[in-house]
Amino acid sequence: MNLINHYWYFKDAIPHRVCDNIIKYGVSQNESLGLTGKFSKEKKDLNKKQIKNLKKTRNSNVVWMSDPWIYREIHPYIKEANEQSGWNFQWDASEICQFTKYKKNQYYDWHTDSWDRPYEEGQYKGKIRKLSITVSLSDSSEYKGGELEFCFKNEFPNKKEKIRKCEEILSKGSLVVFPSFIWHRVKPVTKGVRYSLVIWNIGDPYK
Repeated sequence: MNLINHYWYFKDAIPHRVCDNIIKYGVSQNESLGLTGKFSKEKKDLNKKQIKNLKKTRNSNVVWMSDPWIYREIHPYIKEANEQSGWNFQWDASEICQFTKYKKNQYYDWHTDSWDRPYEEGQYKGKIRKLSITVSLSDSSEYKGGELEFCFKNEFPNKKEKIRKCEEILSKGSLVVFPSFIWHRVKPVTKGVRYSLVIWNIGDPYK
């Protein structure tokens, strides 16, 4: 799909006190290893071989949150981005929030957040991911590496600039909204810790 706007950002949008409260809550909870779609379908703990294979693509720690006040802070920006960007995707719900910690040498390689088919079971049955949002909870001065990048090789195969670093969200409280089918990655953190919050927003399948 060719897009005029591949992502829509808001700099310094979320108050620092809110970011700090999310971090405080997140680090107080029991974290787990972040999974990818293939491994998240496993009904039991991963064995050593599976963990090794998982970390070829993703190595990060996560905590799941569903506190209403977090959605109240962020939902207005999703709505505005969807309208101002011109996407105007239909969406009617948000999945559980993913608080993510990237420590030194942790990363998430190239991936998309959406699938070609809707959820087949559970509370999201019949829905697909349409809009993804990443909130920078920590400032880029607190870590090195860990850059969020987008890849547009499918749309611009003959252009040199196929990878774009999302420099607009380096400051604490900044956020970016993008269609869930866009390829993206988080590069390895080389120093410090990068905290972020990710929310996937879902709706009916495209028609």
